[in-house]
Amino acid sequence: MNLNNYTDNFFEVNHINGFLPKQSPLKTLPDKYSELQALIDDMPIKKVNGDDGLLAKKGAIEERVNNLPNFKELVASEEDILIIQALFRSYAFITSGYLLAPAYFSYLEKKKYGKAHNQLPSQVAVPFSIVSKKLDVYPFLDYHYAYSFGNYVKVDESKGYEWENLSMSAAFSGMDDERGFIMLHVDINQHSPELVGSIFNFLKSDNKISVNNSLKQFLSSMRKINERRQIMWQASRWKHYNDFRVFIMGIKGNDEIFGNGVIYEGVSDNPVKYRGQTGAQDNIIPTADIFTGVIDYYPSNDLTKYLLDLRKYRPKCIQNFLSDIKNEMGNQRLFNNLKKSKNEEGLCLLIQILDEIYYFRNGHWQFVQKYIMANTKYAKATGGTPIISWIPNQITAVLNFMSDVIDLIPNETLFLNRKELNNQLLKKRELLSNQLKLLTAKDYKVEEVFSLNKKMDLSDKN
Repeated sequence: MNLNNYTDNFFEVNHINGFLPKQSPLKTLPDKYSELQALIDDMPIKKVNGDDGLLAKKGAIEERVNNLPNFKELVASEEDILIIQALFRSYAFITSGYLLAPAYFSYLEKKKYGKAHNQLPSQVAVPFSIVSKKLDVYPFLDYHYAYSFGNYVKVDESKGYEWENLSMSAAFSGMDDERGFIMLHVDINQHSPELVGSIFNFLKSDNKISVNNSLKQFLSSMRKINERRQIMWQASRWKHYNDFRVFIMGIKGNDEIFGNGVIYEGVSDNPVKYRGQTGAQDNIIPTADIFTGVIDYYPSNDLTKYLLDLRKYRPKCIQNFLSDIKNEMGNQRLFNNLKKSKNEEGLCLLIQILDEIYYFRNGHWQFVQKYIMANTKYAKATGGTPIISWIPNQITAVLNFMSDVIDLIPNETLFLNRKELNNQLLKKRELLSNQLKLLTAKDYKVEEVFSLNKKMDLSDKN
C-alpha cells in the first residue's frame, strides 16, 4: 500500500491523522473574498451575535446572492489547499442555502418540504465548479470538505476534538443543536487514527499474537467511537433537527424537492443531480465493514448500490484508501486467517468488533427513528436514500456475518460465552424484525418502533 495515494495535502490518511485533516481548516476566507465571507457570516437563521440572518427572512438570501461578485478569476488562480478547501466550503453552503431556502420556508408554513430553486446563479455556480475541480469532487455540499471535517474551529487550540470544544466556520441554523449534531462527527473521528493504525498493523502481522494485538487495537478504537457517538442524544436535541436538516438535502433521490435537477448557470445547460451531505459519507463504518469482511455480506440490491454510490462522494485520497484496503482484505482475508490458524481468541475479538459495528448501526437506526421519522413523514434521507429500509439493509448484513463467526467459536472457549452470544444475536434479529413489521403499517407510530429498543434492552440512549 502506497501512503502517498492517501493524501491531497488537506487530508492524509494514516495512524497520525486518521480521517481528520492534517491541520485545522481556515476559520475565514482571506480578505480578498470579504463579500463572500460576509454572506457566509450573515446567512444562518441565527447569526453569532443573535440577530436574525438571511435564512430567517424570505427572499433575503436570493437578494444577497444576486448581488454577489463573481470571483471566478481569483478562484482559478488559487493554489493553497487550505484556501481552496475554505472556498469550496463557502460556495457549498451558499449553494445549499440559496437552493433550499424556499423548501425551508414551505416547511415552516406547512410542515412539508416545498420545491427548491432549480437554477444556481453563475456567480456561485462557475467559481464553485472551478474550485470543486481543484479538489476533484462534486460541486455540492459534502461531508468532508464542507459541512463537517472542513468546517470545525477549535475554541481552545490546546484542547482536543470533543464537540464541546468545537464551533463551526459556516452554518445554516446557527444554533447549538446544529453545532452539536455535526461537530460530534468530528469528535468520533478523533479515534480514527487508532482505527487506521490497527489495520496497517494487521497487514504487517505474521503470527497469532500480532494479529490479535491489531484486533485488540481495532476493537479499542471502535469502543471509544461508540462511546462518543452516543453523546449525540445530549449534543443535539432531536426535536431541533429540522431546524437545519432541509439545507443538507441532496438533489439526487429527492425529486419532490428538486424535480428534474438543478442547472448550474454558466457551467452547463443540462440539469445536474448530486447526493446530499450525509453521515453515511463518514469513513469509520465503511472501513470497518471492509476490514472485517461485513462488505461480503451486503445483499445484492438497490440499497447496496446506493451505499456504494456514496463512496464516490469522498475525497479521492480516501477513496483510494478504501479501495486498497478492499483489495488487501479481499476474499475474507481476516476471517479466513482466523479460521485457518484456528485462532480462537481472534474469532472472539472479531465477534466483539462486529458487535461494535452493530451498536454503531443500530444506534444510527435509532437516530433515524427519533431525529427524522418522529419529526417528518418525508421518506427520504438527506443523501436521497429511503430512510426506512436503508440502515436495516446493512444491519442485516452484520447480523448474518455474526452468525457465521459464532458458529466457529467453540462452546468451551475461555474468552466468551457462546450460548450468550447466540441469545444476544437472536434478540437483535427479533428487534429488527419487530420494528420492520410495525413500519409496514401505513399509520405506524414511530414511538412504538422506538420504544422496542428499550423493551429489548438495546436502547442506544444512556
